[in-house]
Amino acid sequence: MAFVMVLSYSRHLFVRFYLNASTGSFLDAHVQAFAYFTAVPRVCLYDNLRSAVLERSGDAIRFNPTLLELAAWYHFQPRPVAVARGNEKGRVERAIRFVRDRFFAARRYTDVADLNAQALAWCSGEAAARPCPEDRSRTVRECFEEERPRLLALPDNPFPSEERITVRVHKTPYARFDWNDYSVPHTHVRRTLEVRATPDTVRVLDAGAVIAIHPRSYDRGEQVEDPPHIKDLADQKRSARRHRAMDRLHHAAPSGAKFFAAAAQRGVHLGALTRGLTDLLDTHGAAALDAALIAALAEDSAHLAAVRHFVDQHRARRGARPPIPVHLPDDPRVRGISVRPHNLADYEQLTRKDSHERLPEALAEPDRDDPLA
Repeated sequence: MAFVMVLSYSRHLFVRFYLNASTGSFLDAHVQAFAYFTAVPRVCLYDNLRSAVLERSGDAIRFNPTLLELAAWYHFQPRPVAVARGNEKGRVERAIRFVRDRFFAARRYTDVADLNAQALAWCSGEAAARPCPEDRSRTVRECFEEERPRLLALPDNPFPSEERITVRVHKTPYARFDWNDYSVPHTHVRRTLEVRATPDTVRVLDAGAVIAIHPRSYDRGEQVEDPPHIKDLADQKRSARRHRAMDRLHHAAPSGAKFFAAAAQRGVHLGALTRGLTDLLDTHGAAALDAALIAALAEDSAHLAAVRHFVDQHRARRGARPPIPVHLPDDPRVRGISVRPHNLADYEQLTRKDSHERLPEALAEPDRDDPLA
């Protein structure tokens, strides 16, 4: 969206570009224009766009409430032009054509910030140095210096033109605004938060406190993330998985709590210990693991290697074979396959002494004519 404001007397111009045509951009353009002029016009004429006029019936006009808030802040009078009366906004139409021909045509820029910087320099340079249409003997800049004292003064603070909406954050730590998702700390999920957006920045607040700041995206379906938010979430999930595994061990092996306390005093890495004990629980069972934990505590050896040693020792005493864990790929074609066991007696025939006697003669006797025989 291109926003153009032209002063009626001096024809001084202000031009600014936006990536959308929202009401927030419309309000921000006014704030930027008044700051550029360092003054406020007493009356602002508008076309019947939705951001200014919501409804009209004859002379009855229902203005956009946000425009009325802006007008009350700067004390100017909003006035829409009559429908199908292009002559009432001729100054603006000619200014737009002037901007299109003298500034925008064949203009090169990298992004909208660069384009706005060039537009601001052009308004203060070439556009202000052109002859004033009402008095060709003076420039627009000279006429504006005469016009400025007759305009309204700026208020102490600019109008807060941020777009504000209330969003509900569900179980995933993202707040949705303008078709995009912006990350928030995982501690603020399942809450109602406030989003305040400028043309460049999106801020997320909880009870008035800012919890996230992101650059604004004008794409659709994009996830704008702050790396610390993702790292904290990953750490929290990793910690939750470790605590779930520890709870499982404590329920399966009653000696687990005492063993973990002793291991913590020795400075053992509890994450690696939890993973190792969980593997032993899966392969050897709860009874064997608890017996090994008791034996390790009795020997004052609260570490994973000692538990593995006692598990193997108890297994050897029972004469049990070592379990071999089978890790299958996460493929339904493999996990759902049905394997039919074969009769192992067929393989025992290979170990018999007379197995070679039953081979065919052509295979049992070498070829005498073969030089390799």
